[in-house]
Formats: sequence, structure tokens, C-alpha cells
Amino acid sequence: MSHLRPSTEEHTQLLHELGPLPIRGTAWPGWIKILAWVVLAFIGGQIVRIAAGPLGQNISSMVTGSIIVCFIGLLVLARYMHVSQTSITETGIQQSWLSRREVAWEDIQFVKFIPLFASKKLICFLGRGRPVVFQAGTKELQIAFARISLVYRRRK
Repeated sequence: MSHLRPSTEEHTQLLHELGPLPIRGTAWPGWIKILAWVVLAFIGGQIVRIAAGPLGQNISSMVTGSIIVCFIGLLVLARYMHVSQTSITETGIQQSWLSRREVAWEDIQFVKFIPLFASKKLICFLGRGRPVVFQAGTKELQIAFARISLVYRRRK
């Protein structure tokens, strides 16, 4: 599988083109983070409104507990979205999340850049195991992801 990776010269050229490393930024765009909090506030408001009204009296405690646990889970995810950072260094790519995502350059076989509307993603395929997905919330990271994908594209 090592024949799929770029040569040492191509990798060195990539690091040079990326500019001064590390490149750091938020994993999610600001507008997505704000939207997540607004949606959560709306959901929380609806939960309180229903719980305080006559419909709330008829809901079983198991259902109420399940809704509260799910809402707390959404709050935790929104918080991690808010504080998550992605960085590209000379050793590889890292992202803080629920657990730290980290990939060394030498472990990457090929990558795929997915420029979705709400999130720009870099999917790193490794020699074995599951692919690792990184998010880019800043222009600098998005440009770096696009350059990385050109160098680490699938080769035949």
C-alpha cells in the first residue's frame, strides 16, 4: 500500500506550500456553532413549555428521563463543536473532539476532501482501521485540506 502514498519529495513540497506550520483553527465555522446553540435553545424552550403545560402531566417519567438525557447529550456535542480545534503540523493532523483525533503523515494512505456547504471535511484513509475525519472551520484550514487532498489523492 505504500505505493499509494506520495513520495518524500512530494510530501516535503506540500509542507513547504502550506506555509508556516502549525496551521490552527476552529473545526466548525462560527455560523454553524451559533446555529447549533440557537436550535438547542429552541428545543430546550419547547421541552420547558410542554413540561409546564397540561401535556407534560401525562408523560411518563421514563420518557421524561429519556428526553432529558438526550438533551444533555446534545448540549455536550454542541459544546465540543464550539471548542473543537483542528491543527496541521509537521508530524500530522490533529483535532480535539470528544476524544482526540490524530493522524501521522506516514500513516495516511490517501485522503478525500469533501467541501460540504456547512462543513469542509478531510477524510484520511489509513493502512488499516477506520478512516479519520477532520473538520475545517477556517479558510486557512480549508485551503490546506484542499492542497493535502491534491497530494494525497488515490493513485493507481
